[in-house]
Amino acid sequence: MLKCSIVLILIILLKLAEVAELAYASVSKTDVRKDLRVRLPPSAPKHSMIEQNYPNPNPGKNLKILIGESAYLRFPLKTHLITLNDNLSDIVARYAVPFLQKGDILCISERIVSIMQGRAIPISSIKPTQLAKFFSKFVTKTIHGIGIGSPWSMHLAIRELGYLRFFLAVFISLLTKPFGIKGGFYFIAGKSITGIDGPCHYTIPPYDKYVTLAPIKSKQLAKSLAEKIGYDIAIVDVSNFAVFSFGKSGKNISDKFLAQVLRDNPLGQETQQTPLCIIRKI
Repeated sequence: MLKCSIVLILIILLKLAEVAELAYASVSKTDVRKDLRVRLPPSAPKHSMIEQNYPNPNPGKNLKILIGESAYLRFPLKTHLITLNDNLSDIVARYAVPFLQKGDILCISERIVSIMQGRAIPISSIKPTQLAKFFSKFVTKTIHGIGIGSPWSMHLAIRELGYLRFFLAVFISLLTKPFGIKGGFYFIAGKSITGIDGPCHYTIPPYDKYVTLAPIKSKQLAKSLAEKIGYDIAIVDVSNFAVFSFGKSGKNISDKFLAQVLRDNPLGQETQQTPLCIIRKI
């Protein structure tokens, strides 16, 4: 009975947090360093620099995966090192469009979207507060990523959430952990915090010394890009232990499907430099 009550409280708090997040986004997240409007070149090139690598899987990964009785191919597409000066529509036109076929879904790593939005921040420019240094010590760190487990990423997480929502998330975490309920903090904090990538030694330089925040306006971006190129788009955060969707071009792409088809992380998580992946049913 007590667990049910706690779950009910969590659901109510989550709804309140979502309202707060929408209000916060409309006020403080409008200053984006990169124009999000999709600009697709009049004609995409028929060939690109990745042709020689297509459709080879990343080392240790498989092209094919089974979901029930259906089989899918996942083609990871290698790109150049993405920077703030790049444009997403140009990247897609150059590296993905020449290989897309009817019925394909193009998955795009949320990290490169964030980079092009100016949401990748060098740790040399971040001055963590004592609060951030303190709370970062309590974050579980794994071999798959540091998340907000560094003072720099925790500092930006607090800035993204605001003190009220941050301490609410901390309170819920403290309240639910004794009952064996994990993830209370992220339940309240939301995807914007789950999607933060902290500095890691195995990340491609120079981003091994950056904190990358979750992308903004992902749903609008996915829909706009899909309308331009004529193929479904999903902006995803894929790691070796979880798959999160930040924006999809249509309701026909379910979060459950993305979690299944990308569950072994065909994009890779280290220096593969394959932030695009074509999903094709066979």
